[in-house]
Amino acid sequence: MGSRSRVRLVVLHVMVMSLLLSLGGRLWYLQVMNGQYYRRVAADNGIRDIIVPAPRGQILDDAGRPLVRNRTALVVSADRTVLLRQKDGGKAVLQRLAGVLKVPYAQLADKIRLCGPGVTRPCWTGSPYQPIPLDDNADARKALQIRERQEDFPGISAQLQAVRDYPRTDGAGAAQALGYLQPITQEELNKRKGIKVTGYSGADLIGRDGLEAVYDGDLRGAPGIRRVLVDSQGRVTGVASENPPVSGGNLVTSLDAKVQGDVESALKHAIDAARKRGDPADSGAAVVMDVRTGRVIALGSYPTYNPAVWTGGISQSEYDALLNKNKGQPLISRVTQGEFAPGSTFKISSLPAAVRDGYSLHGTYGCPSSYMVGARAFSNFEGESGGDISLHQAIVMSCDTVFYRFAYEEWLRDGGMHPVKNPKDPMIKMAKDFGFGKRTGIDLVGESAGRIPSRQWKKDYWEATKASDCKHGKTGYPDVAKTDPSRAAYLKQMAAENCVDGYVFRAGDAANFSVGQGDVLVTPLQLARAYAAVANGGTLWSPRVGKAVLAPNGTVARRIDPVKAGKLPISQKVLAYMRSAFADVPKSGTAAGPFGGFPFDKLPVAGKTGTAEVWGKKDNSWFASYAPANNPHYVVVVMVTQTGTGSTTAAPAVREIWEDMYGLRKGKKADLPDGKVPDRLPTLAADGTIAPPPGFGEPEEKTPAARPVHRKKKHK
Repeated sequence: MGSRSRVRLVVLHVMVMSLLLSLGGRLWYLQVMNGQYYRRVAADNGIRDIIVPAPRGQILDDAGRPLVRNRTALVVSADRTVLLRQKDGGKAVLQRLAGVLKVPYAQLADKIRLCGPGVTRPCWTGSPYQPIPLDDNADARKALQIRERQEDFPGISAQLQAVRDYPRTDGAGAAQALGYLQPITQEELNKRKGIKVTGYSGADLIGRDGLEAVYDGDLRGAPGIRRVLVDSQGRVTGVASENPPVSGGNLVTSLDAKVQGDVESALKHAIDAARKRGDPADSGAAVVMDVRTGRVIALGSYPTYNPAVWTGGISQSEYDALLNKNKGQPLISRVTQGEFAPGSTFKISSLPAAVRDGYSLHGTYGCPSSYMVGARAFSNFEGESGGDISLHQAIVMSCDTVFYRFAYEEWLRDGGMHPVKNPKDPMIKMAKDFGFGKRTGIDLVGESAGRIPSRQWKKDYWEATKASDCKHGKTGYPDVAKTDPSRAAYLKQMAAENCVDGYVFRAGDAANFSVGQGDVLVTPLQLARAYAAVANGGTLWSPRVGKAVLAPNGTVARRIDPVKAGKLPISQKVLAYMRSAFADVPKSGTAAGPFGGFPFDKLPVAGKTGTAEVWGKKDNSWFASYAPANNPHYVVVVMVTQTGTGSTTAAPAVREIWEDMYGLRKGKKADLPDGKVPDRLPTLAADGTIAPPPGFGEPEEKTPAARPVHRKKKHK
């Protein structure tokens, strides 16, 4: 063998030995140095994590009756990401699925689209990485077809899930107060790091409105994780460990299902009766509140809707109907979001304002049929005259001209058209002291603030509308002139005046303000709180619907205490005088007609009617009340739009509510035993049933959200 061949052989031997040493070193590194790590990785290849959704907590009334609960349903969902990875974008899978579910393919294709500009519902509002529910109430046969032929339905799952159920216990709807759920968006997931996407569409929902939104953190449970062992073909061979889900807390509210159902019924009866008389009666609101705590007992809004429409996704036509003005926009709560002129119910603020400004509480004042405010005559309703009367009588017979006089004289003392440097504006300031013009702070979403048209508001409004007023002051309103020439001429004159000095707080503004007309707007909830404050001796409450949260194990997780928002700057002497006047309104005043024959000996009711004028429409009807008049417990306020006077529509509805609450109608059992709401919370029994406080009904049936769930230790 030559020397060159010998060298080559040596090099080859060295290379082989180097490779063997490298391989051996690598094996030693993998098996000895990092052996434990790779043994764990290998084990993980045979383990799959399954996220188990937690049932969302129930929403209960004050006696433990369910307002919102869960029901178990088979939900068929689609993983959009898996479908889009297929060559045809998942079209073939959806077509096969449409055949199984017996629905059009287009309907399924629409549901997996992502919502956005120009995309009509149904579409997906949640994260694109979440399963999208296609059928929230599939039958077992269809679900079995999908699960047995999974190779034909990649990206499609059929799982038992808890979905929201609205039982309408005792006729209680309260849709606007309860709110609804919608899929959580990717943006929300990014902001709220604590929320886990479970892979179950029913668990990846978030409260969008009402109590569902405000108490979402309490109602939302904690998903569990089950780690299962799988073989090389993906078949489950056992359970490695399990961390079970924890159910969400149950929200106990101050709403009473029986009162809520009767309030909604009374409101509908009033609207139906008004329509039979030929009135439009297009919307209404009713609220019942505990004057001693500010807790809300019932919230009725008309028109209303069935919140179950959100379950499983809402169609475009259904969504449009909820916001359609022609259908009354049922999604809006008239109690907390509706803003209306209050009419004479607003005198609850104007009377103490006049007294604080120096007018005698026990004086005598003229009540002519009309009163000259500057160059314009402001008249009583239907031109009635009352002669010389007291402030007590001014409330009972609802004399406007007494208040016109107060407002005009106060306006003059403040400088009239050329106001002094710091005008007193006693009625405006008192209205703000009552909480008008700002939110009450109720634990519901989207509350409106109302409007108190102060001097600053007039200036700001003028600056915002000056250009439009100046234009119409010259061109007029040609479109209005075609159908109503007199109105068009009036509007043109007003536009021309506002163009020049629309920022000025005029005498007419002050006069209208004193009787809750003009630019004054309040919500029914604000008015209820004001009457509750007078009834309870001057405390303004920040209303609360939530009462407590019960943990899954039955303990009280937290209590939601009433909040005092302020105190009326009114003496007890003036408050007592006002209560005396309000007590006579249903007996001998403007509400005597609808309260004829009412058993005042069993339940003395106090209140005030209101008839609010609306330009181009029929008057809105108001009645604000509280009872018992001699020891107030509750306040009831009803408002119905376009139905005439307060005594015509609102007062009869209020009477019906009081009769139902206290059982004053023959054959009707009282909603509130002994006129009292529960002073104790319902309890959660070991078997998952809700036990009401003593004297307030029977235990409710067990529901998934009510079952207590305890965390278990992991087992290997």
